[in-house]
This record gives sequence, structure tokens and C-alpha cells, in this order.
Amino acid sequence: MHGFSGFPDGKLNAFPLPEQFFTELLPIIDHLAELKVTLYAFWRLNLKEGAYRFLSREDFAEDEHFMRGLSPSPRQAEEMLDDALERAEARGTFLQVLLEDAQATHQLYFMNTEKGREAVEKLTRGEWRPLPTAEAAVTLSRRRSNIYVVYEQNIGALTPMIVEELRDAERVYPAQWIEDAIRIAVKNNARKLKYILAVLERMRTEGRHEQTEDASSPEADLSRYDGYLEFADNRPDAD
Repeated sequence: MHGFSGFPDGKLNAFPLPEQFFTELLPIIDHLAELKVTLYAFWRLNLKEGAYRFLSREDFAEDEHFMRGLSPSPRQAEEMLDDALERAEARGTFLQVLLEDAQATHQLYFMNTEKGREAVEKLTRGEWRPLPTAEAAVTLSRRRSNIYVVYEQNIGALTPMIVEELRDAERVYPAQWIEDAIRIAVKNNARKLKYILAVLERMRTEGRHEQTEDASSPEADLSRYDGYLEFADNRPDAD
């Protein structure tokens, strides 16, 4: 463990944090890397100038001191950074925009404040450009589903293996299906990942919207998975 020598005497440089960070956001952040990128973003954005402030992924990744704080392994630090940024966006702390030019696709992160939301809106309407490349094409990133937050809140802690399983599921199934499967698991008191994955398999094989109940009721569509334990228990995946 690295020690801390303490704060120096005299006047300290300080920057403000909104009260909501302590009263609403901090209590629900349960991942250390997500907390680190959130605090780092507040600090770096406070140092920037201009009407609309943002950070790129490179702003995080090129800070060697910060990245070493995520992991001494550069590769693992990069993976942890991407995971933390995804979590902060899914939670609603950051707003991500993809800005494409001839050279690269730039990942830009705005704090989800009134100014941040205004910047994203003007950026997507073409009324403002943060980069000198006037021809840059703007696309709002697909807002990551909150399946990780939903899973943690309803099923349990996210281990690296579970995160990988959920990422694999995202590549196959729509986010709404995954959230529905989590709700089904909670309703049936079967809070296991293999149950969720088994329900998703059944949705795929039988058809998510094929039902005899009232099609206007989303709950009716999910009711046919009630008591769906035997099939899930036979699935080889880990809990």
C-alpha cells in the first residue's frame, strides 16, 4: 500500500463538488474505478475553460499517474478505464458523444448537467463543434443500457466473469430483453445469472413477442416464463 504524506500547510487549491454528488450519486456508486473516473472528471473539467467543457477518453488514458492508480498493468488499466466510463455513462453521470472525422472517432464525455445537456444538444444539431475539424460527423453514442446497474440492484455484485457474460449477452440480445429477463428472475425468486441466460435463450427460440395473452400488456408477455426453473437449472453456466 502506498502511503500519503498529508496535505501541505497553508492555503490549499480546492474545487467545488455539487451537493448532489454527496447526497445522491456517491451513495449509489459501488465500483471503485467508476468513482475514480467520476472524481477525476470533476477535477479536470474544473480546470478547463469555455462555455462547454468536456473530456475525451484520451484525457483519462494519457494521464499516466491516474492510469497507474487504476492498475499497475497498462493493459488492465485500459480495460478498467473503459469499464468505468461505461458504468458512469450507464448510471447517467456522463453523457457520451462520438465525433467522427477523417482520422478517428473521438469519444467525448460531458457531465450530465444543464450545461452538459445543452452542449450535447447543440453538438448534435451542428450548432457547435468542440474540435477544429469542421467536417467532423457527430453521432450520439448508443446509450448503454443500464443492465449492469439493474443486475447489481436486483441480483447481486458484478464479478469480472458476470460482466463478461452480460457483455456477451448484449451482443446477442436487445438490452430490453436482458432487463426483462432480470425482472423475471426477481419475480420468480431465481436470482441467478444462468436463469437469466436461460430465459433469454427461450425468448430467442420461442419469439419474444409471440403470446396468446393481451399483446398490449408487457407483463402478459413475461408471464409465460413464471416458474421457469427446471430448464435454467439444467443449463451448464455458473450461477
